[in-house]
Amino acid sequence: MFMDLLREGGPVCWVIVACGLFAFGVFIERGLHLHRARIKYDDFLKGIFNILGRNNIQEAIAICEETPGPVAYLVKTAILHRDDPKDVIRNAVDDASLAEISRMERRLVVIATVAQIAPLLGLLGTVLAMVQGLIVLQQQAKLIQSVDIMGLLSQALICTAAGLTVAIPCYAAFNLLVVKIDRLVLDMERAKSELVGFLTGAMSGSSESDLNDKA
Repeated sequence: MFMDLLREGGPVCWVIVACGLFAFGVFIERGLHLHRARIKYDDFLKGIFNILGRNNIQEAIAICEETPGPVAYLVKTAILHRDDPKDVIRNAVDDASLAEISRMERRLVVIATVAQIAPLLGLLGTVLAMVQGLIVLQQQAKLIQSVDIMGLLSQALICTAAGLTVAIPCYAAFNLLVVKIDRLVLDMERAKSELVGFLTGAMSGSSESDLNDKA
C-alpha cells in the first residue's frame, strides 16, 4: 500500500520521503547524543569538589574525561585553569560552554530545513501534476478519459500529503531536541556558577593558609 502510494506520487514524492528518512536518522543520532550528555550535575560536582578538596587534581581530571556531557568538559576546563584569576577562569569556562552548545546543536539545521522544505516540495509535486494534467487536457481534449485525470489528481494530493506528513514530525522533533539542549544549557550555567565559586574560594583559602604559614 505504502509503496503503491509512493509510485503514484511521482519522483517528487520519493525526494520528500528521502529527506524525511535522513531527518529521522539525524533525530535519532542527536537524541541519543543529548540523552548520554545529560548527567546529574549536582552529584557530579559534589564528587569533584570532594576530590579537589583532597588536592587530587589528576583524579578529578580523569573522572571528567571519563564522564560524558558538556558539564564534565566545563569542569575539566575550570580545573586546568584553577591557578588563574577569577576572570580568566570564568572566560575559559564561558568559551568552553559556547563550544559545547555549538557541538550540541550540530546537524539540528538538517531537521529544521527538512521541516521547512517538505511542504514546499509537496506543493511543487502538486503543481507539476496539475500542469501535467492541463497538458493532457490540451492534447487529448476530445479523447480524454477520467482515469488519466484521476491519476494526475491522485499524484497531486499524494505529494501534498507526503510533504505535510514529513514536515509535521520534523517540527516536533526539532522542538524536542531544542528543549533537551535548553535543559543541558541550564545545567551548564548552574554548574559554572558553583564551579567558579568553589575554585576561587579554594584559591583564596589556600592563599590565606600560605600567609599564615609564613607568619
